[in-house]
Amino acid sequence: MRFVTHSALETRQFGVRLGERLTPGDVICLSGDLGAGKTTLTQGIAAGWGALDPASSPTFVLVNELARADGGRLWHLDCYRLTTGAEALALGLDDLLDASAGTPGGALVVEWPEHILEALPSDRLTIRLTMTDVEARALVLEPRGARAHNLAQALSSGARGA
Repeated sequence: MRFVTHSALETRQFGVRLGERLTPGDVICLSGDLGAGKTTLTQGIAAGWGALDPASSPTFVLVNELARADGGRLWHLDCYRLTTGAEALALGLDDLLDASAGTPGGALVVEWPEHILEALPSDRLTIRLTMTDVEARALVLEPRGARAHNLAQALSSGARGA
C-alpha cells in the first residue's frame, strides 16, 4: 500500500489515523532517510494514540516513553545509533516489547528498524518514508503478520492513496 502526503501536516494527520488504531503490543517500524518525516509521523501517531506530551526525536536517549491519561504507554525507540539486534536486546528491547504487549494501550514505534531487524517481532507494520518533493512524502506500508495486515487495511479505508 502506498500513500502520499503533501505537507508535514498531512504526514502528521496520517500518523494520527494510525495512532487512533493502535492496540496493545502493536509494533510500528518507520524507515527512511534523515529528514524523511519519521519523527513527524511519530508525532501524529502519539497524538492520535492520546499521548499527554508531544513526541520528540529520541536519537540521543534511544527511547522515549509517552503516557496517556488511562495509564497506557507508547514507547518511541530510535535505533539510528545501533548496529545489531543484539545491541537492542542488551539495551532492553525485550522488556519494551513485553511492556507494550502487557500494558493496556501499550505500543512501540521504532525508527531505523533496519538496524535491528533480527530482534523485532515477526508481526509488525513497517512504513517506508521517501521524500518525493520538498514537502511531499511517499509512505509505503509493509505489513507482516495478521495484526499488521489488519492495521494496514484499516488505514487504507478512506485514506488518500497514490
